[in-house]
Amino acid sequence: MPTAYFNPPECRRHEMGAGHPECPERLAAIDDWLIASGVAPALEHHDAAPVDLKAVERAHTHGYVAEIGELLRGCAERGERAAVDPDTSANAHTWAAVLAGAGAAVQATDLVIDGGADNAFCAVRPPGHHATRDQSMGFCFFNNVAIAARHALDDRGLQRVAIVDFDVHHGNGTEDIIAGDDRVLMVSLFQHPLYPYSGAVPKGTNMVNVPVPAYTRGGEIREIIEAMWLPALERFKPQMIFISAGFDAHREDDLGQLGLVEADYEWITLRIKDVAARHAQGRIVSVLEGGYNLHALARSVGVHLRALADI
Repeated sequence: MPTAYFNPPECRRHEMGAGHPECPERLAAIDDWLIASGVAPALEHHDAAPVDLKAVERAHTHGYVAEIGELLRGCAERGERAAVDPDTSANAHTWAAVLAGAGAAVQATDLVIDGGADNAFCAVRPPGHHATRDQSMGFCFFNNVAIAARHALDDRGLQRVAIVDFDVHHGNGTEDIIAGDDRVLMVSLFQHPLYPYSGAVPKGTNMVNVPVPAYTRGGEIREIIEAMWLPALERFKPQMIFISAGFDAHREDDLGQLGLVEADYEWITLRIKDVAARHAQGRIVSVLEGGYNLHALARSVGVHLRALADI
């Protein structure tokens, strides 16, 4: 079956102002590279319907969903901007982008579970892994991966899912949402100390957090994954794997100081595929998180998708 590629157009219209690193050009750079490199024709392309807010409330509190919805709908109705925190703001199109991004993650989950695709990648923004149960932060509003994981468990009847997060920043929002949920294993590595300055002490026993210092290179990262991630995933035997696919640990990305290159992202993706093949019928849904150097981001997503699609 093909690799599904979700790329809702609504996600290109959200923007947070001139010069902001989390910009619409991120998605344009990815699409351009996939076309130029010949990857695009091998993918099955999908748009996404807005997410059902009932699915969102499996990861976020009802009060938070109502509050952020009121704020973002107000921006849309009035054509105004609103600041959420010093790093995160909304424009008139943010609410549609947030709903489409979470909708893509949920629809990709259904598609893969139903056998319509071996795996899927969601090229969506704003990203999600810093959004906690009741707070938006770090460019994030809804936690797309946590919403999709809870959908797989609560709506689709899976008993165990894993979340793999290789963004340069700790996925504090995902940890906040799934800590203590023994149906979910989260494995992550991230530069520390670095925003959001968390993760060194896990919030629950169902996570393997690996903080690494600045300037850690790919060879060391691979050793850590072999020693810490893969044994935990093998013991857990996930029935589906979700990836918070941040590519800002690339050595060319200025928002962090790690040293990964495209070959490292390919290697990581292939190791995750190995686990999924043994325990999860190959089922993987990968969702874009960070990655702010446009050229490095596009190349890294390209190798990630080549590995997912076996091309």
